[in-house]
Amino acid sequence: MTASIETELSQLLGSRGFTADQTTMAPWLSDWRGRYHGLARAMLSPADSAQLAETVRICARHRVPLIPQGGNTGMAAGATPGADGSAMLLSTRRLDTIDDSRAADGFVECGAGVVLERLHDHLAAIGYRFPLSLGAKGSATIGGLISTNAGGTQVLKHGNMRALVAGLEAVLPDGSIFDERAPLKKDNRGYALRDLLVGSEGTLGIVTRAVLAISPAIIDSATAWVGLAGPDDAYRLLRSFQLRGDQLEQFEILPDLALDSVLAHVPETRAPLAERHAWYIVAEVVRESPAGPDPRELIEAVLAQALDEGVVEDATIASSKREEAELWRLRESISESERAHGPALQHDISVPVAEMARFIAETSTLVENSFAGTRALAFGHLGDGNVHFHVRAPKGVNSERWYAEFGERISDLVYDTVDRFSGSISAEHGIGRAKLRDLSRHASPVRLATMAAIKRALDPDNILNPGALIPAGGWTVAR
Repeated sequence: MTASIETELSQLLGSRGFTADQTTMAPWLSDWRGRYHGLARAMLSPADSAQLAETVRICARHRVPLIPQGGNTGMAAGATPGADGSAMLLSTRRLDTIDDSRAADGFVECGAGVVLERLHDHLAAIGYRFPLSLGAKGSATIGGLISTNAGGTQVLKHGNMRALVAGLEAVLPDGSIFDERAPLKKDNRGYALRDLLVGSEGTLGIVTRAVLAISPAIIDSATAWVGLAGPDDAYRLLRSFQLRGDQLEQFEILPDLALDSVLAHVPETRAPLAERHAWYIVAEVVRESPAGPDPRELIEAVLAQALDEGVVEDATIASSKREEAELWRLRESISESERAHGPALQHDISVPVAEMARFIAETSTLVENSFAGTRALAFGHLGDGNVHFHVRAPKGVNSERWYAEFGERISDLVYDTVDRFSGSISAEHGIGRAKLRDLSRHASPVRLATMAAIKRALDPDNILNPGALIPAGGWTVAR
C-alpha cells in the first residue's frame, strides 16, 4: 500500500474512521478463541453505507484486500487477517442505527454494526423482540451474524439468520451497492442474491444494513431444567413437546460434564436439581397470543407424562424471571467455561434431529477409545439437530503440541462420522480460515467448484476477505 492510498483513506474516513496504530488495532487482530493471529496495515471504520462503498472502491482500484469485521466473536477465524499484514481491517461497528418505524408491520431496519443485545433491549422497550439469541449477544453484531448465517438457541421455532433477513443492503467487491431492503414475500426475478450474501462470510459483499423480521413480545413463558439418562430420552421428550403444538421455542441439551465445568469456572452458579444426572435439557415454552395455552401448564403436563413413562428422572420449573435467567446462564456459559477448562477441539456439527442421540453416543465412544485420555462433550441445540461436539485434551498435555499431533486426526474422525450420518461439518459457525482443510475433505467437488466460480465472478481480484471460506490459492481437495 502506498502512502497516497493511506492519505486518500485517511481523508475520506477522518480520525474516527482511520487508524494505523498497532495498539489500537491489537484487540481485533486475533480470533475470539485466541488461536489465530494476524497483522493489518490499517483499520478502517466507515460511518455509513456511502462511506463504506467509497472505501471499497478505493481499495479495489489499488487491489488492497479488506477483512470485514463486526464484533469479532466468530468461531472459525473468518474475520482474522493474515500474517503478512497486506490487508486492512474494515470494521462495520460504526453502522449502528436502528429504525423501528415499521415495527407494527413486523420489521426493524438496522445497521450492520448494531450489537445483538442492544437490538434486543431496543425492541423490548417498544413491545417487540428479535427471536435470535446466543452467548455472544453482548458483542456480536447484526452484520456478522448475517455474514455467518448465525443460529443460536431459538432456531428450533424461528430459523437462523437467513430465515429472519427480510431485506438487505450490501457493498459488493467493486464498491457498488446492492440494495434490496424491501421485505417482499414473493420475488422471482432470478437468482436469490440476498440469500447468497447471507452466510457468505464477507467474501462476496459487506453487509451494511438489514431489514429483519421481528415478533411480538412474549406474553409469558416457562422454562424447565430436566435431568435424564441420555440423549435418546431427550429426543423422546422433544417429540412430546412438539406433539402439543408449536409453543416450544428452545430445547438445549448438555451433559453433566458440561454442567460440572460451568459450576467450577463461572462464579455464583449452582446445580438446579438436588441430585446430578448424566444429561440435562433446558426447555422453554412461550405464549405470544392470549389465545395460546398457558406455558407453565403445558410444560407441567409434558413433564408429568414423561416422569410417568420414565423418560425424565427429575425436573424443576423456574418460578420467576430471575430463576429463568439463572437456568439459561448455565447453558450460555458452557463455551466460556470450556475455554477456561483447558485445551479442546471444538466441532460445530449438524445431523438429522432423529439421528442425533445415536451420533452423540457412537462418536463419543469412538473418539475416547481411539485417543486415550480424551473426553468427548456434546451440547447445544438438539431441537434443530446441531450440537457443539468438543473433545477435551488429556490432563497435563502441552496444548500446542497436542493440537499439532492430534488435532487433524481427531477432527477427521469426528467429521468422517458426520458424513456417515449425512450431516454437515459446520452448522452455524461458518468455515472461515479454520475449517478450509475440513471443507476440502468433506464437501463434494461440485459444491467446491460452484463456490469458487461464484467468488471469481463477483470478486475476480479477491479483494473481500481473501483466504476465508474460499482458499486464496484455490482448492486442494483431500480425500
